[in-house]
Amino acid sequence: MAVWALGINHTTAPLDLRGRFAFAIDQIAPTLQSLRGAMPRSPEAAILSTCNRTEIYCAASQLEIEPTIEWLAHSGGVAPAQLRAHSYLLQDGHAARHAFRVASGLDSMVLGEAQILGQMKDAVRAADEAGALGTTLNQLFQRSFAVAKEVRTSTEIGAHSISMSAAAVRLAGQLFEDLTKVRVLFVGAGEMIELAATHFAAKNPKSIMVANRTLERGEKLASRFGGEVMRLVDLPSRLHEFDVVVSSTASQLPIIGLGAVERALKVRKHRPMFMVDLAVPRDIEPEVKALEDVYLYTVDDLASVVQTGQANRQAAVAQAEAIIDAGVQSFMHWMDQRRAVPLIQQLNAQADEWRAVEIARARKALSKGADVDAVLEALSKGLTQKMLHGAMAELHAGDADARQRASQAIEHFFLRKER
Repeated sequence: MAVWALGINHTTAPLDLRGRFAFAIDQIAPTLQSLRGAMPRSPEAAILSTCNRTEIYCAASQLEIEPTIEWLAHSGGVAPAQLRAHSYLLQDGHAARHAFRVASGLDSMVLGEAQILGQMKDAVRAADEAGALGTTLNQLFQRSFAVAKEVRTSTEIGAHSISMSAAAVRLAGQLFEDLTKVRVLFVGAGEMIELAATHFAAKNPKSIMVANRTLERGEKLASRFGGEVMRLVDLPSRLHEFDVVVSSTASQLPIIGLGAVERALKVRKHRPMFMVDLAVPRDIEPEVKALEDVYLYTVDDLASVVQTGQANRQAAVAQAEAIIDAGVQSFMHWMDQRRAVPLIQQLNAQADEWRAVEIARARKALSKGADVDAVLEALSKGLTQKMLHGAMAELHAGDADARQRASQAIEHFFLRKER
């Protein structure tokens, strides 16, 4: 069995390219169906898609690298050569190590962040529900979760972690002297927005507004923080009301355009606006960043801020890597054992066949009144002769080297002494 992973992340690909390969969790099932249908062996498969990475994990009897690359390139509308230039391809133990590091937060923009583990669990659940998760990938991911748990409990890798949301609050505090006087708008109502709202609400802003396509979900989030809700279609006409705008939706196209922001600035008489685009693909048109009175940050722009506490966590990385090393060795040992399963099944089938023949012969002899001890003696001799026939034949066949190799193997398997 072979395992491989193909991916792009915040270290290998720019934001706009990553945006081409973003897969919504509710579309994972048909996406996995398309992926598996594009390969000769319809491998086990799972897709992890977040704002910082898109990764495909596969397992099959043989590697199918080229079909995987071609499918992903086609899904993002880019040439395979362009994808290769910005992606990483890992096999077997290297793929397992990568999965374990991702789950443990060692491969994240924020070293030690815990959100990726939940996102990986969601991806695995979606793959399982789509019928794309087999024994091998299930083992890989369950071991990833176990390793991540051990890293969390045995090291301080998550200590002093600065999340994207915390970084956004810190930057807003540098722009506005008093965050209790600002009006904050959250666009979307997913997990990223919920985290951002939690951090901003702790600063007691003047008001909180949630804009979402589904009012019910928006109201549920807004009520947690004493905020209000509005329809997403009303966003352009009300954008000027807000000093801080944080957006993270699953839209495939920008929902806040340059023109809308320009009109908002005019109404605000060019009072500054702080905007954070946590979405991949972008929610806010990149041209907005060029406006004089707008301070726009994307997930990549926040990178330098979230690294602030990194040095304090580096001491725990070596310990975490040691735990991951042990996990990789254990997984590869399991993989090696799995490769022997067909041979074990064949051996068991052959032994059952021999046993059935000898039992049938013994029963026939007993039915004719043969002595029980003689029948048992014949049964045991018949079984041992069948078991040793292949070994004896090897000792008398082939050249001297072949007989020597057979002799060593027979001694190993048949003449071992109990220690």
